[in-house]
Parts: sequence; C-alpha cells; structure tokens
Amino acid sequence: MVLQQLEKALAAVNQVVLGKDTQVRMALTCLLARGHLLLEDLPGMGKTTLSHALAQVLGLNYQRIQFTADLLPGDILGTSVFERNSSSFVFHPGPIFTEVLLADEINRATPKSQSALLEAMEERQVTVEGNTRSLPEPFFVIATQNPLSQSGTFSLPESQLDRFLMRLSLGYPDRRAEQALLGGSGGRQQAMEPAAILDREQLLAAQQQVAAVNASDALIAYILRLAEASRNHHKLAYGLSPRGSLALLAACRAWAFLAGRDYVIPEDVQTLAPAVVAHRLGHALSGGRGYSAESVVDELLNQVPAL
Repeated sequence: MVLQQLEKALAAVNQVVLGKDTQVRMALTCLLARGHLLLEDLPGMGKTTLSHALAQVLGLNYQRIQFTADLLPGDILGTSVFERNSSSFVFHPGPIFTEVLLADEINRATPKSQSALLEAMEERQVTVEGNTRSLPEPFFVIATQNPLSQSGTFSLPESQLDRFLMRLSLGYPDRRAEQALLGGSGGRQQAMEPAAILDREQLLAAQQQVAAVNASDALIAYILRLAEASRNHHKLAYGLSPRGSLALLAACRAWAFLAGRDYVIPEDVQTLAPAVVAHRLGHALSGGRGYSAESVVDELLNQVPAL
C-alpha cells in the first residue's frame, strides 16, 4: 500500500519537474534512506521546484534558507531573545526546525555558516547556547549548489560533502520537456499545487521498511571491493570512507524498495554509485589530472567484479 502511494507521489512530482524521472526517483530514494541531497547545477534548472514539489506530495513541512555571504549560524539554528513580560530569554527556533529544509545556494555562505548544518544533518539535533534540541522526524535537507566556476562561491569542505547521501545534477531538459514547460505544463507554479499523497506516519513506516530490505553477504562483499579499490586507485588522493560504504548500502536498499523488491542486487549498486560515491572521493592527484571523480567511479564499476 505504501509503495503504491510512493509511486503516485513520484508521478505527481514528475508532472511538475518534467523529463527528469530518474533524478526524481533518486531524490525520493535519498529521503527513504534517511539521507540528505545535494543538487549541483546552474541556476534555473528546477532545483527549488523539485524540493518544493517533494515536500508537497509527501505532506511535509517545508522551509527555505537563502544562503548568502552575510548569513550567520543563528539565522539557521535560531537564537534566544529577551522578553520583557517574562523577564527571561526565550528561544526562537530557526528555520532548521522543519521536516524538509531547502538550503538554497549553500556554497554562497561562508564555511562558518555551512558548518551550522553539520550536527543537524548527522545527529538530527542542534546545540544552541549549550542546550541540545531534537529536530523533527523525518528531517531531510536538500541543498542546492552553484558551480564553483561562478563568482561568489565557497567550496564545501569534505566533512560537509560527506553528510550528503547523494549529489545529483538535473541538467538541461530535453526538447520535448522544455516545449511542455514553455506551453504551461510543470514549473514552479505547479509545484505549489500537488495535494499531499502521503502523510508523515506513512513516510516513517516506509523508511522502516527500507531499513529491513535484505542485502546478501555477496552484495556487501561487492560494496567492500569497490571501497577497497577506490582507496588504492592511483588517480585519487583518498577513497571511499566506511561512512560512504554505509551510505551506498542504505541508498541501494531504498532503491530496491521503490522497485518493489525486498533484496538488493548488484545493478542497484551500479546505478547509484555515481551519485553516492563520486563526491566523497579525494581530488585527483597530479598524475591523474584531467580525470573527474565520476570517471573514476565508472572505472571502478568496470574493473571490480560484481560476484
């Protein structure tokens, strides 16, 4: 029943974000795996529209933070304000206290502001003024990032990148999708319209079912071989961490669940590895100049046997 509702939710989002069925499915996979999503693309590609449409169809509370160079951690987490009536300081929660948080253009903020998300994304709690406060469940961060070649951007540190389960790029729509968009179908206005198809309890139940999807010893051994190969690859400064291996397995379980299976297959690993692994790999060494992390992931998938 929950799976049917999730398929309806996917269909509703695909009516808003046109021609990006795979990326939309991966975004939902990321949420089901209890991860966070980084969307890296040029402005105007539909990143904000995707995040809002997902929150709408899943019936989740949604907040957006526009990251800028003058953004402070308190603008994200919240702060205490002295209230004269009670003669005491009262904490006013920041926008991070929501179920779906859009961190828009995250790499336009300084590293100090970016780091305000670290505890929240990993521990699902925030510590402000010595007090620790839990965040809602589910808690899903969708961050958008402009290409580093654009002015006014700061590189995300490795510790921040590692908190994102997946990094995706929407890219340009194909001609048919863009023609439909220009004709009035899809787009940001339609992202406000989809009715909620799931509720919070159904989504939490789906996340629990995802965690129970079976991964055989042979499948886990395949992921381990990929991780070991990345750590010994001559084009990389460093390879996949244990957290990265766990992230890949969690994403594969969610992908299999959406496909209607209660077990993971090697094809799931091969489909998701570029989105889960590439942003976690070390920068290419001088001997590997001209190679991207994505191309190294492709090499690993071609070289490491699945069985």
